[in-house]
Amino acid sequence: MSEIPFGTTDWATIEPTSHAGATGTATWRTATFGDVRVRMVEYSPGYLADHWCSKGHILLCLDGELVTELDDGLESVLTPGTSYQVADGAEAHRSRTAVGARLFVVD
Repeated sequence: MSEIPFGTTDWATIEPTSHAGATGTATWRTATFGDVRVRMVEYSPGYLADHWCSKGHILLCLDGELVTELDDGLESVLTPGTSYQVADGAEAHRSRTAVGARLFVVD
């Protein structure tokens, strides 16, 4: 990251956007700093992503439980305080949650 001055973000002031999954909904609050996108994401209970993602992320689970499936079948479960990281163009992945989840995502 470069050329991003110091700043603070009050996530409650950022307008949410809604994104339908194959089931459930993802609600994003998004801020962009240079070419870095930072999001607070909330997945509704029963959410399943409607696509396989090849974008890189650093993702921290704040609340709930998130299951991330890789296209090779491997699954990882995130609970509050755990995270994953994946590079652009690395393993394709998709997310689901039975109980809902709140995440902090940098990509």
